Amino acid sequence: MNLPNQLTLARLALTALFVVCFYVPLPEHLSIAALVFGVASATDYLDGYIARKRGIVTNFGKLFDSLADKVLIAAAFIMLVSLGDLPAWIAIVVLAREFCVTGIRLVAAGQGAILAAERLGKHKMLWQILTVSWFLVHRASSETLFGFTRPFFAATPGWVPQTIIYFTTLLTLVSGFSYYWKNRTLFNDA
Repeated sequence: MNLPNQLTLARLALTALFVVCFYVPLPEHLSIAALVFGVASATDYLDGYIARKRGIVTNFGKLFDSLADKVLIAAAFIMLVSLGDLPAWIAIVVLAREFCVTGIRLVAAGQGAILAAERLGKHKMLWQILTVSWFLVHRASSETLFGFTRPFFAATPGWVPQTIIYFTTLLTLVSGFSYYWKNRTLFNDA
C-alpha cells in the first residue's frame, strides 16, 4: 500500500482518536481533540498532493479519500450538534449531500467508472474543516493550550460563526448539485 493510501487510512484512525479525545474528560482533552482533528484534516491535503506529485494515484485512493473525509466531517458535525454548537438541520443537510455524492460514485463504479473529487468539492471540504475548527478551538479556548484564543472569541460578534455555518452549508449544497449535474448522464437509463 502506497503512502497516500496509508495517510487516507490514518485519517480514519485519527477520526476515532479525535472522537475519543473529545469525549474522555481528561485535562486538555478538547485541545488534544482539536489538534488531532487538525492532523486528520492535514492528511486530506497530503494524501492527494503526494499521490499526484509521485504519480501514484489509485482507484482505492480516489474512493477512500472521499470516504475518509466524509467519516471525519460526519463525526465532527454530529459531535457539534450534540453539544448544541450546530443546528441539527445543518448536519442533516451536510450528511445528506455526502450520502448522495457517495451514491453517485457507487452508480459510476457500477458502470466501471471511478469519479475523483472535484475542485468545488475540495473547497467545500476546506470550509467544512474551517467550520469545525472554529467550534473546536472555541471550545478548547477554555483550556490552557488554546487559552490564548479566548480574547479573540470574546471579541468576535455572534454573526461571524453563524455566517461561517451558513456559507459552508450553502457551498456544501452547491457542490453537491454541481457534482450531480456534471455526472447526470450516469442516470440516463434509470
